[in-house]
Amino acid sequence: QVQLVESGGGLVQPGGSLRLSCAASGSIFSIDIMGWYRQTPGKQRELVATITTSGSIHYADSVKGRFTISSDNAKSTVYLQMNSLKPEDTAIYYCNVREAWPRMKDYWGQGTQVTVSS
Repeated sequence: QVQLVESGGGLVQPGGSLRLSCAASGSIFSIDIMGWYRQTPGKQRELVATITTSGSIHYADSVKGRFTISSDNAKSTVYLQMNSLKPEDTAIYYCNVREAWPRMKDYWGQGTQVTVSS
């Protein structure tokens, strides 16, 4: 019943930019936190950035100053603006939505591929 739809991934050259979007649809009462994670083959999924409904933001050290997370709570949508991309940013990016009480459940998108290469 709940689905997260991601878009915006693709192939870019080093130094380029991409904007990811993730929209939640279905029966969601309210949201506590939305965020972005990424994963490469053979490595553990890592947190990239999170944002609460009150606007509190956290970034991984590796993306500070380059990535910007934002959200539209009324639309249950989270965005990730990625600038100055590096080959090390190549990964599958997943969005996550944590539903507030009473369900208190996490939902994950299917992932979108970001490839940074010349």
